[in-house]
Order: sequence, then structure tokens, then C-alpha cells
Amino acid sequence: MILGIDTGGTFTDFVLFDGEQLRIHKVLSTPSAPEQAILKGVKEMGLKQAVEKGAVRIVHGTTVATNAALEGQGARTAYVANRGFKDILHIGRQTRRELYNLQPSDKPLPLEHEYCLEVGGRINSQGEIIERITDEDMHALVAFLEKLKPDAIAINHVFSFINPSHEQQIKQELQRSLSWQPLIVCSSEVLPQYKEYERGIATWLNARLSPLMINYLTRLEASLAPSPLAIMQSSGGTMNARQAGSNSVRLLLSGPAGGLVAADKIGKLAQSPRLVTFDMGGTSTDVALLNEKVPLSDETHINQLPISIPSVAMHTIGAGGGSIAYIDEGGILQVGPRSAGANPGPACYGRGSGVATVSDANAVLGRLQADFFLGGEMQLDIKAAKQAVEALAIPLGLSLEETAQGILDIVNEHMSRALRKISVGKGYNLGNFKLCCFGGAGGLHICALADSLEIKEAIVPVQGGVFSALGLVAARAERQLTQTHSGLFSSFDEATLLNRFGQLAEEGRLAMQEEGLAEHDLSRETSLNLRYQGQAHSLNISWQGSIHATTEAFTEAHQLRYGHKLDSPVELVDLCVATRGPESNLQLSRFDDTPNRKPSSLTPQPHTSRSLLTSEGPMATAVYRRKQLKHPQRISGPALICEQVSTTWLEPGWTAEVDVYGNLLFHKT
Repeated sequence: MILGIDTGGTFTDFVLFDGEQLRIHKVLSTPSAPEQAILKGVKEMGLKQAVEKGAVRIVHGTTVATNAALEGQGARTAYVANRGFKDILHIGRQTRRELYNLQPSDKPLPLEHEYCLEVGGRINSQGEIIERITDEDMHALVAFLEKLKPDAIAINHVFSFINPSHEQQIKQELQRSLSWQPLIVCSSEVLPQYKEYERGIATWLNARLSPLMINYLTRLEASLAPSPLAIMQSSGGTMNARQAGSNSVRLLLSGPAGGLVAADKIGKLAQSPRLVTFDMGGTSTDVALLNEKVPLSDETHINQLPISIPSVAMHTIGAGGGSIAYIDEGGILQVGPRSAGANPGPACYGRGSGVATVSDANAVLGRLQADFFLGGEMQLDIKAAKQAVEALAIPLGLSLEETAQGILDIVNEHMSRALRKISVGKGYNLGNFKLCCFGGAGGLHICALADSLEIKEAIVPVQGGVFSALGLVAARAERQLTQTHSGLFSSFDEATLLNRFGQLAEEGRLAMQEEGLAEHDLSRETSLNLRYQGQAHSLNISWQGSIHATTEAFTEAHQLRYGHKLDSPVELVDLCVATRGPESNLQLSRFDDTPNRKPSSLTPQPHTSRSLLTSEGPMATAVYRRKQLKHPQRISGPALICEQVSTTWLEPGWTAEVDVYGNLLFHKT
């Protein structure tokens, strides 16, 4: 059995695949101790005994590292640089978000200057030692650290990605000489790439967050033992818990990555590999564009800090079901980014929050039904939702219904802008893509967003309310390894490149071997980061078997991405190798494979009917239970489609068809 567990801001989602079918479950998250919600869910699903027997493989998407980075939390960390380079993390790239503001609002780096240390020794751009580290240097460094007693130490030296000997020398000496045992991390181990600022940030964050992650994962692993525990990485592949704890910088997008893995699988099953996706949960919305594969980027930012680790390419905004609506100082209605979270949550949860949220607006308009929420397991307090929205309606001089619709219009516009930014803003024609939603709140907004983007087709996938957890079940073990190896591409010898690829592949194989995977279980993908000479940004291009063919592939990719190509020489920046384990055995049930299933009518009978408020006024609306819908049934809007973990609002002018896997395929009529 495989159990996917995704910890979100409001709910913790569970998806269990027992080899034949899926089971899903949700519990409220416990942000102060995430493992409590996990253990509660395991118990409620009746899996405690199976877990204690080691019969369940558990894959976890965690937000512990993400939240710590966003909130500036973590271990006290010392940063050790070359002499003269100790302030590089504070100087950064000297870029300012507000160019002409003399008092910029950028948050300062949570690293005190007294924790920035330096030591002698220098390596040049060819990897040659031009200044050795003396005993006096090391004695002085040890003395400083003995006074500071940091919990972790990050070592980042210039050109260590070519020759890591100085970093390793410092690490070994500190392990021998210090009177306590801090976590010591070298940049050549975390991110062996050029750009010492970005490499330094990744190394410092890894050292700062890893003690926290090691503590959390050790507790969780002990609670779930002897069942094996794997953690989703930001790249969309998994890593066992023991390795993940000391590689925390690779977990910063652990939770959202699962949703894109699931979207990629569902899209290909539905013969729609090109998707624009939005994952709308309780606190935030993540948007991404899948052009036949899960997109990766090494230009991710967390709390304004660059994270150059390969991560799923997505854009996050503070718009979720729990986003709080309020009136600003100018008397204008605003929504988000503050969220009511899991506790107390939206007013309709009946926990006394009293603040109006997006979920409350949906409840007021009837799109969240009190007796269908969470499959009837959690009753909504519609009266409390109306009181919260009315508190905004009175000063605005609007009706209750107009205010609720205004809240939804605003949050929809926030999400629409984000979707345009990652699609039209990057040169993609949305006419070639379908809109795909997931997350507990996504189905309530998909038609409005599709109309805003002028997209005529959309997908509400099966198990969309727990989609990230489903992606955890579908994910493969993976290592994404990158090594800077720069120079004019045409000047390299192909044998040299293949040898370097082989070294990275061997490193990936050894890491996978620690997870119990044999050589014959592994597959590899080799690629290169290339750019025209003089450019600052590169494109990742798969190795085509020769330098000439790979250069041609780069030229075509540059033409497609930027609309032009140059006569300039092509420059190699990095070599990349992705080592992956075997495919998951996850199989989605097909309706046409279900034995003894009776043919279904093309037009299903609704479970009940309710009067809902639409843009055209009150309208009789059919309410369906999604589990009762069968392929190839079709329904027309307005309609509510309710399931255990989410609700879908099919607006007037839209139709939905059930495909063979249970996905809802939306069409604009």
C-alpha cells in the first residue's frame, strides 16, 4: 500500500492506493505540530496496525521548511566565507524592488553580521590553489565559533564548485576541533554551481532549516515506523526521510510539487498534456503551466531569497478559501493575502472567527452547501457566514449577495492575473491549453477563471480536492544533480562531457542505492544549461547525442521561447543529470473496465435541487453527487457537483462530460 500525505495550511490530505483502488481522507491541520494531524488521519483511516507492521509506504509533502523560511525561523547559523567575502549574503545582487525608494521595504536577511565569518585560502577559476589555509586561520575560526556556539555552520568559498578541497578541509577540521557537534554544510555538497551569492543563500538556508527538518522528520519517522517514509522534493521526485532531513533546501516546494505530478499524469490520461493549472487551497493558490511535462526552474524565490535548486516552476499568490475580505482605508473592498487558516478558519466553520472569507462568500451564495461539505462530516454554519459578510455589506452600502459576489470577483481577478503572468506573459497562446483546477476550493472558481482567460475547455480531475496527495502516490524517487562546467560549447570534447555526465549519474546511483533501489530500477535523463555568449539566463536542453545536434536544439528552443535566434556562439553553463526510480504502480479505475456495470443514461438524475444566486438572479440548480456520475454522462449548468473533499460549480453556459477515469471535462457552450 502507498499512502500520500499532503500537509496544507487548512487541511491535511490523505490518499491511499492499496494496489486496486483509492481511498481518500481529510483532517484539519495542526500547524504547531504537523505530525499530530498525520497520526490522527492514519488512525481514522484504520491504518494504524498496517503502519505498525511496515505494510504501508508513506510519501509526505511537507510545508515545515517552507513556513520556516517564510517566517524567518530556523537554527542559529554561522556563515564561513573567504577572507573579504563574508558580507556577500547581505550585499546580494544590489537589486531593489523599488528602484527610487530611499527607504525600501525589502526584508533584511535574518543573519546577524556577527555570525558572518571569514577564513584565509583561495582557489582560482581554474580550480588551482593560489592561497592555502594556514593553521593560524583555522585556530582563529575555531575561536570565533566557540564564542558563538551556533547550531549549524554553512561554508561557502569562491570556486568551490570546481575544487571543493578547501571547504572539505574546513569541515573536517571543525568536526575535529569544536567542543560540540553542530550541523556543518558545504556549498559544494548543496549546489556545486557558479554564482557565489545564490550558492551561498542555498547553503545557508540548508544549514539553517535542516536541524528543524531533522527534528520533525525524526519524530514523524519514529511514529510511523517500521513503515518507510519518503518526502516529496521541490523537483517533483521523492527522497527518503533520512536524506531529506539534511537536504531541507530541496523541500521548499514539497507540498505543491505533488499537485503538478498528478496534473501531468491526469492530463496525459485525458489526452490533454498541455494544461494551465491552479491549485486553490485554504491559504494560497499555486498556478503553473504544463507544456507536456512538469516544468522545472532554478530561479525560484522564497521570501525574496533566490533558491537555485531545481524546483517545479509555479507562481504562488495569497488567494485561497480562507483568504480574508476587508475594507481598506480608502473604503474599498479587498481580499487577501491574510488567511483565517485552519483555526479558527472561515466564519462558516463555526469556530467563532467572525471574519468574512472567500469560503463564506461561496456559502452565502449557496455554492457551498451545509449538508454536503466534507461528505456531510462537517456541518457549515451558514448563519455565521452571512453575519460575517453582512458586516462588510453595511458600510459598503451593498446587499449581502452583492458583497459576496464582489468578494469572489476580486479573488478571481487575483488568480486570473497570476495565470496570465505564467502563460500569456511568457509568450504562450492559451488557445492551445486547457484549464485544470485542483485543491479543495478550485472547482468553485474554474468556470469564472476560464471565462476571464477566454479558455473554452477545462478539466476538473478525479480526486481534485486531494490532488497534491494523489501526486505523492504517483511520484517517483529522484535525484536532480547539477554541476557547473562552463565554456564555449563547441570547444568541448564529447568524451569529456560524457565522462562528467557519468560522474553525476554515479552520484545519483549511490544516493538511490541508500533507498534500496538497484541499478536496473533506475532511469536517467541528461541535459545541459545553454545560453548565447554574453547572456545572463540559460535554457535547459536535453542532450541530443552530439554537440552539434544539441546546439541545433538550443537554437530552436531559443526561437520558440524568445521569438528570435542569434549568430553568437553558444555557451555551456551547467551539466544536469536526473536519476529516477521506477514508475509508481498507481492505476486509476476506468469506468469501461468496471465489471458488471450497467449502461448509464447520458443525462444523470440529480440528487436534489436548490435555488442558488447566479449573475442572472436566483436560479433552480441541480445538485449531483460526483461518485454517482458515470462515463459518458453529460450535465449542463447551472449545477453543483459535490464530493467528499470539494465542490464544483458548473456555471450557466457550460457543460460537463464524465470521461472514462471520472474526470469532468468542461466545455463552453
